[in-house]
Amino acid sequence: MLAYIIRRILLMIPTLFGIMVINFFIIQAAPGGPVEQIIAQIKGRAVDATVRVSGSAGDTAQSGQRQPGQPGGSTGSDKYRGAQGLDPDFIKQIEKQFGFDKPIHERFVKMMSSYLRFDFGTSYFRDQSIVNLILEKMPVSISLGVWTTLLVYLVSIPLGIAKAVRDGSRFDVVTSGAIIFGYAIPSFLFAVLLIVLFAGGRYFDWFPLRGLWSDQWSGVGWGQRLTSVRFWLDYMWHMTLPIVAMVIGGFATLTMLTKNSFLDEINKHYVLTARAKGLSQNRVLYGHVFRNAMLIVIAGFPSAFIGVLFTGSLLIEIIFSLDGLGLLGFEAAINRDYPVMFASLYAFTLLGLVLGLVGDLIYTVVDPRIDFASRKV
Repeated sequence: MLAYIIRRILLMIPTLFGIMVINFFIIQAAPGGPVEQIIAQIKGRAVDATVRVSGSAGDTAQSGQRQPGQPGGSTGSDKYRGAQGLDPDFIKQIEKQFGFDKPIHERFVKMMSSYLRFDFGTSYFRDQSIVNLILEKMPVSISLGVWTTLLVYLVSIPLGIAKAVRDGSRFDVVTSGAIIFGYAIPSFLFAVLLIVLFAGGRYFDWFPLRGLWSDQWSGVGWGQRLTSVRFWLDYMWHMTLPIVAMVIGGFATLTMLTKNSFLDEINKHYVLTARAKGLSQNRVLYGHVFRNAMLIVIAGFPSAFIGVLFTGSLLIEIIFSLDGLGLLGFEAAINRDYPVMFASLYAFTLLGLVLGLVGDLIYTVVDPRIDFASRKV
């Protein structure tokens, strides 16, 4: 087992490195990088204090004019669309600020050497530590991911077992229709429907439309929040509609996976033998079938959790005004905030690889007959 774990950890290194290399060079080749974003803001007079460049070059760039004796701008602005009329020295200062004055391979090596120390740097456009940004958005994503995954598993596994036991019955047909309906309609459409029905859209105004909790808790410390029943009730009041929208659209696949896995095990000889010995239905299902049938369900848990936690909630966060990691990543991609994009990719890919290993190790808990020591990665 220890040798298998070591091999898996060593395999994570080239996997993570390959993912970062591919994404880094693809994103760098895409048009509209951070320098172009700053130029667009300057041209639109929306620069504010985004670029902190001191001296006459910054003043000249914001006015869009050249001072006497300065070069015409053809050398510094040819690389960037819309940079005509800006001082080339100012363009070079922006490039230096963002690190684009160095070759692409040097930027990649510098980035990866920092990431190995878990130093993710600072956001280009938020002027805030990326670690602090992620920690600030984490409560939203954890709330959506943990509660959604928990409820999906609590609904899907018993429902899948019931469908397997009653395969072909009226209950199986009716629930299959409901599952297909839930699977066919995206979760964000359910979210819009829930808002119209229950959040003041047209009929009832029972639930709030934004945030994880009410504004009255913003200035209260976490110690007082976590020990207050009123805070937890307020928290669940805010989270009800987003979680319901995600659960409705997320339990279909796991339910059918559980059903098919149980059906496959129920028809095996050891189940027939257990029944021939006079064991009860519950003893056969949960004492013999459950352990073997749940292997494939457990195998999909890490990927399902990561998907819900970091990517599956983007539209839900936008609809319910929840400022989480999904929205952070979306805004970073739109604004070409490379540090946020690559740091999120690195951290979440590493977390996904680790959870994949954890999922394999859980196999041995469910079924001790599995031997990883003789398995080659």
